[in-house]
Amino acid sequence: MSPLPSPHVVDRVRDVPLYRDSIARGDFPILEKAEIARGFPDNWMTTALAEALASGEAEYVLSTGTNHARMQLIRPPYFLLRSYYRLWSLHPDLAATWAAGGARVSLTTVLATEHVARVNAKNPGATPGERWLDDRTLYLNRTLDPAHWDRAEVRRMLAEISEIARAHPAGVYHLDCSGYHLAHLVRKVDAWNLWDEFPRPGSIVHAYEYTPLNVRVLLRDRFACPVVDLFGSTELGYLYSSDAHTGRYRPHLEDMSVELIPVAPGSGIHSLIVTSLRNPFMPLVRYRSGDCVRTADGSTDPGQIMAFCGREKELLDTPDGPVAQADLDARVAAVSDRVFICRLITGAGTEDGGAAPATLEYVTFDDGPLDAGSEDHLTRTVQDLIGGRCVPAHRAHVPIGRSGKYAWLERAS
Repeated sequence: MSPLPSPHVVDRVRDVPLYRDSIARGDFPILEKAEIARGFPDNWMTTALAEALASGEAEYVLSTGTNHARMQLIRPPYFLLRSYYRLWSLHPDLAATWAAGGARVSLTTVLATEHVARVNAKNPGATPGERWLDDRTLYLNRTLDPAHWDRAEVRRMLAEISEIARAHPAGVYHLDCSGYHLAHLVRKVDAWNLWDEFPRPGSIVHAYEYTPLNVRVLLRDRFACPVVDLFGSTELGYLYSSDAHTGRYRPHLEDMSVELIPVAPGSGIHSLIVTSLRNPFMPLVRYRSGDCVRTADGSTDPGQIMAFCGREKELLDTPDGPVAQADLDARVAAVSDRVFICRLITGAGTEDGGAAPATLEYVTFDDGPLDAGSEDHLTRTVQDLIGGRCVPAHRAHVPIGRSGKYAWLERAS
């Protein structure tokens, strides 16, 4: 029997068709994404929701589809934006740029930019331009793979940032990003000596996907402002943020609770299960977010969360148990701080029933390969992690996925 939510939660979802059987049984199983979609929207429809949809207090939206298949949702207008703004305004390392009235410049996937453009197409003139989400947030990226930004495109983005900085009396703005995208921009600005065209932000948030340790170090080293990691999702809003100085995560769980379930005994990796009433039109009870975490003591105590380590569907099975994206990242970063992007391609089966070696493709910040000693060290540490043979392979480029995010793992077909 699964745990029963609090009486307050049960009361809030009592009229939602999706939960009627659970309430009758006194048993709430984990809510999977497929269950949310099954029978949508009737499985969520209540009298109050129908009225909210008719009045415009609620709206249908699609998730951006960067972490999983696009999912239909019902939520208040600007639900995710308001969650972000609330966190920005309250976070001790970020609040100064919010209070100063700085604009938010967002450098993330082109899918996110296209989503903003679609929203604006439905209501032309509501914002300063098609890539403005509101009067305070501008999305910059127009290219799927940031490695393909040319000089003209980089200068276009820097000019837009400069225009925003000039519009503020003190030049203040907040930079919101995928860590990979901002690291690509830093590399391009370095290569073309464009730092005079890049006004420095007053604060930085990296979010939207796992940010590798070496990228985090790069951003902290290159920008003299607070750099904060943010964790959340389209359907939930934002749940955790890091301290810019210690890196420890602090919860932002208004109208929420979380529980952790081990993905495998003794692995130390836990599935993040969330109960959220934050979106009044789609309250989620024991929802599997699809994200994995590690705790400081290995327990299932949510108060001990120390790291968000990647997506559950991307775990790699090994003889010693599942391996997450963050596990590989930690091994790579311990060998060399020069590695920017890496992708593990598992080996296919051989004719004699064995397994071909895995390949660890990697790109460095300076574009050069690691020296022989570092590559040998990398080979040994990755082989120890995955319990099988591995061959490092330096690449000039690792392509980004169709979602605009990098896949750390590619399984042999």
